Amino acid sequence: MPRALCGSLFGGGQYFGGGLQHGVGDRCISFTYSPEFFESLVEESNPQTRSRGFVRSNLPPVRELSRLIARATAVWAQATRTCPGFVDSDRWEEIAVEIAARALELGSGASPRRQSLPASEARITRVVRRIGAHPEWNHNLVSLAAEAKLSRYHFLRVFENLTGLTPGQFVLRTRLRNAATRLILDAERILNIAFDSGFGDVSNFNHAFRTEFGMSPREYRAKYSRLVHPCC
Repeated sequence: MPRALCGSLFGGGQYFGGGLQHGVGDRCISFTYSPEFFESLVEESNPQTRSRGFVRSNLPPVRELSRLIARATAVWAQATRTCPGFVDSDRWEEIAVEIAARALELGSGASPRRQSLPASEARITRVVRRIGAHPEWNHNLVSLAAEAKLSRYHFLRVFENLTGLTPGQFVLRTRLRNAATRLILDAERILNIAFDSGFGDVSNFNHAFRTEFGMSPREYRAKYSRLVHPCC
């Protein structure tokens, strides 16, 4: 395990870093943003930050960032320990957007812009229903936020407050539940069910399924299909 975790961002012509000096044994997670991408985040998170940018070059380990840093660390640790070489771009995009927007708020001194909660919840509800109806579609942060007519940052915040999950986690869990149902009801090959449910790689499907249900897809089918088809 690293002795300390540092973070840094670079975007829009400015560098913003963690408050710790690097030392032997430290690990660093850094995010690099194109100027165009970073400027769009500035506008989405709060228009007040457009002219201000960062008024400080680093932040101490403040409580407001603890949840995000823990998520980033967990995603990094899981990728390096269980799925070497696999990059879950959707999860990293969610974290990158939220970290940049929160750093802008805290580093510029601006207050976060608030959306009307009832209106936002109604939009998120429509997105949740869309995911449930078509979990196999190529859902990502950009397309889902556009569907809700919310900025990426505010979509992330409202979605997680309403569902308890990030959009990526919600899509994954919906796909897995859909696959689990089909494993019980259908005699289709597991490979085909994985692809039909939106997974592009069967090994990633097997790993995610075991993490969610505590057993492999084949074991799950063998155990539960008897309850639905007792005469088989």
